[in-house]
Amino acid sequence: MLKRNWVRLGLVAAAIAAASITRAEVKLPALFSDNMVLQRDKPIAIWGWAEDGEKIAVKIGKDEASTEAKGGKWLVYLPKQKAGGPLNLTVRGKNELTRTNVLVGEVWICSGQSNMEWPMRQTHEPAENIQNSKNNKIRLFTVPKLKANEPTEDIKTSWRFCEPSAVSNFSAVAYYFGRDLQKELGVPVGLIHTSWGGSPAEVWMREEVLAENALYKAEILDPFADQLKWFNAEVEKWEKEKAELEKDGKKITRGRPWGTWKPAELYNGMIAPLIPYAIRGAIWYQGESNAGKAHQYRSLFADMISNWRADFGQGDFPFLLVQLAPWDKNKKRELSEITKEPVESDWAELREAQLLATKVLPNVGMAVITDVGDKDDIHPVKKEPVGARLARAARGIAYGEKLTYSGPVYRSMTVEGNKAIISFDHVGRGLVAKDGDLKGFAIAGKDRKFVWAKAVIDGDRVVVSSSDVQNPVAVRFGWADFPVVNLFNKEGLPASPFRTDSFPMVTGPRLVTKK
Repeated sequence: MLKRNWVRLGLVAAAIAAASITRAEVKLPALFSDNMVLQRDKPIAIWGWAEDGEKIAVKIGKDEASTEAKGGKWLVYLPKQKAGGPLNLTVRGKNELTRTNVLVGEVWICSGQSNMEWPMRQTHEPAENIQNSKNNKIRLFTVPKLKANEPTEDIKTSWRFCEPSAVSNFSAVAYYFGRDLQKELGVPVGLIHTSWGGSPAEVWMREEVLAENALYKAEILDPFADQLKWFNAEVEKWEKEKAELEKDGKKITRGRPWGTWKPAELYNGMIAPLIPYAIRGAIWYQGESNAGKAHQYRSLFADMISNWRADFGQGDFPFLLVQLAPWDKNKKRELSEITKEPVESDWAELREAQLLATKVLPNVGMAVITDVGDKDDIHPVKKEPVGARLARAARGIAYGEKLTYSGPVYRSMTVEGNKAIISFDHVGRGLVAKDGDLKGFAIAGKDRKFVWAKAVIDGDRVVVSSSDVQNPVAVRFGWADFPVVNLFNKEGLPASPFRTDSFPMVTGPRLVTKK
């Protein structure tokens, strides 16, 4: 067991050359600062650095564990703790370190791209939410942005109290999730925020995991050198254009080219330093940057979740995602133009790929937010409902509460004459159409041409039909970049977009094969 723990710890720490680096004092990573939250009811990993052979003793409350530093590093596991605090964490070697005001409760990682990163101060919700955010039982930890070629052993930051000055710049989705969870559970909650706007999923995965898959190697790892070369050439071209314009007293009107993402670099810089910290689970808001390769995401996303679970070594911990919000790439169009006829959509395909993860992996939940998007903004500013739905999913999946934690999810279709009858999971107390007749259903016959359809609720099912389709073979719901839909359950949770067909998509399919 100890050997496996050292292997896992090696994934997150750059190799330390003992001959050239001497750590005369016991040191702890930034995760172990004053005001931290430790995960309840799980063995607690505590690790750090010390001189080879140094005897290390770690104590929290009445529990103590000891070990000996090897290769400049040490790791112990303290027994499971009940929720509570404050406590002191003490580490003794040649020197002694004490971390104060330590709480024990629920710890969640909060990750993704810009919609997870989006700070409280830029949301649509009332400013009072920031002003009233002080809560000593919630603690916040933000991982600094860091791209790294190899797994990073430590970061420079610390835990902060949940109060207006800290909450203002903290992830809004993460804060609302933690606020609601703490209120429901009544125990301390620690939120570890680690996200970066614009990042694709492959930069949050370990390189070895990507290399094991022939498709990922061919489509993600191998092309990177050429992508970097192209990017550097574009930057050089931009800088030359800028310099020439400035000579004539002019300013360049186009922005500097965006950087290219190196696979695994954010895993190395922003996930690896967290392993093997004891956690309850993770929430995730990402996918926009992978929409162009949505079919690849069907396997990539699930493999990323499995990657994290394997490396943290805490089993199939709950992983809760946010499905992509509605957004119209062709900004400023009228709604009538957007809904003129059913169309293909890579964003719809990405939503389907996200939904698939909840079916192929255990303990994966999804918050659907078709009702809180912004047609003209990829960053919808209503974040409170997003956090609330994630917290509700956590209550059902992570904490076993008997409640409906998801909106309706497509289960099956049967055909009776010219009608397609759709059945759902997560119906809750029943289906409901908000604000009038059902919207967003399309139906197709053998010609695979989809037309808008009439849809009516019949008990726990929806009956879909069109006078233009006498022999239906497929139904789609909310299949658009900006879906206009209104099917909910009576718990107020929107239905996930879906399709019943397996017709070829705009981003795939591709066959994923192992070496």
